[in-house]
Amino acid sequence: MSRYFILGVIAALLFIPSVFSQNPQDETSRVVAGGGVTVSGWTGKVDAREAGQGMTVNNAKFAKEGYAIHVVTGPAITYWNPANKASGDYTVSAHFREPKFMNLNTHPHPYGIVIAGSDLGTEQQSYLYCAAYGDGKFIVRGMGPAPFQMNGRGTADPAVHKVAVGEPVEQDIAVSVKGDSVSCSINGKALWTAPKTDVVAAGKLKSTDGLYGLRSAHNTEVFVTGLKMTKN
Repeated sequence: MSRYFILGVIAALLFIPSVFSQNPQDETSRVVAGGGVTVSGWTGKVDAREAGQGMTVNNAKFAKEGYAIHVVTGPAITYWNPANKASGDYTVSAHFREPKFMNLNTHPHPYGIVIAGSDLGTEQQSYLYCAAYGDGKFIVRGMGPAPFQMNGRGTADPAVHKVAVGEPVEQDIAVSVKGDSVSCSINGKALWTAPKTDVVAAGKLKSTDGLYGLRSAHNTEVFVTGLKMTKN
């Protein structure tokens, strides 16, 4: 066996960990100083994988600053207020401002609107969310209670605002239930629509009625304003 072959094997073994470390699932969630939920009436739940690593809502920040809710993660978290309920035909919308795209991470992470929350905070929780990335993509995903994807790992669309790393980016996100369909619009354009039967099913949502709230993936910072529910 030649010396060059042995050196090649060693180099390959050293390279493998660096490749796997780029997987978003392997990314380390930071701990946010001064964390916790300090907005009256609100609470949250850390995603199961990070909760299993000992992370809690106190490792992220959910605070009121002026008219905005300032969210800084930490672990990926879903936030809600038990008083915020929606049923029948409705739209939940909000404005999101990321002050510096990717300032807390090495690749894009999303944030957005949660609807149809049921049994939130328990092992049986279910919900659906639509979230935007600052690189021009969006994702529709849910928990039932296991994760389920509605548009894969994200879809690019010109309607989703896209900026360079370190630049500010803003997105208007709305999730609607109307008749027999559920849809997500970003910056005024409907980007995803599905029949209710695609999301209300075994292993997915229990109903499109339920709590609404906010969702931030790990290691993100965003200011949220204008969160509201309107009847369609």
